[in-house]
Amino acid sequence: MAQEIQRPKVGVAVMILKEGKVLLGKRKGSHGEGEFAFPGGHLEYMESFEECIKREIAEECGIEIKNIRFQCLVNLIEYAPKHFVHIGLVADFKSGEPRVLEPDKSESWLFYDMDNLPTPLFKTCKLSIDSYKEGRACFVVPDMKTV
Repeated sequence: MAQEIQRPKVGVAVMILKEGKVLLGKRKGSHGEGEFAFPGGHLEYMESFEECIKREIAEECGIEIKNIRFQCLVNLIEYAPKHFVHIGLVADFKSGEPRVLEPDKSESWLFYDMDNLPTPLFKTCKLSIDSYKEGRACFVVPDMKTV
């Protein structure tokens, strides 16, 4: 039997802002378990980034967002053997009440003050929050400096 070729997957996540706070959930059952992260998931075939993130938020926490924009691109290998190309977006909260719709994937969805975040944070969330506070998008590849 031929060995399967290892390839990175594409993940998309969104930092949702509401009145100076950011939505985070505590991860379960996957890489980064126990870390706090934004809603997100795998990009599906022929899906746009916006379609992906709207689908993922509906599946995970049941809220609506608006004003979706690019935040960061990361070659994520810190959770090896998993390897993801991570596309980070940022958006504004529109409506709804966050609730746990996939209890096997997250424990909670709460808005946290940007200056008082829970720990530990998922690697890409820390990068996104830092770049947001600095007013810049970020591009991170291992062994390269952040621009």
